[in-house]
Amino acid sequence: MPSTAIRDIDYDISSHRLTVTFVNGRRYIYDGVSQRVYNAFTQADSRGGFFNHDIRDRYPFHEIDSRK
Repeated sequence: MPSTAIRDIDYDISSHRLTVTFVNGRRYIYDGVSQRVYNAFTQADSRGGFFNHDIRDRYPFHEIDSRK
């Protein structure tokens, strides 16, 4: 389902890293995210709501340069 806050999500299964790109262009990598959480994220009725409840403030993260 389209999100008003999240433009794109990507997941690296081997490193358990989730990349979230927001509509403002900022990109963040979240470490240690299980494939189960990623799958639930992709299927959520509200990606923004799922992100706020199940990912934000639950996993270590860092911002990556969106211009690269």
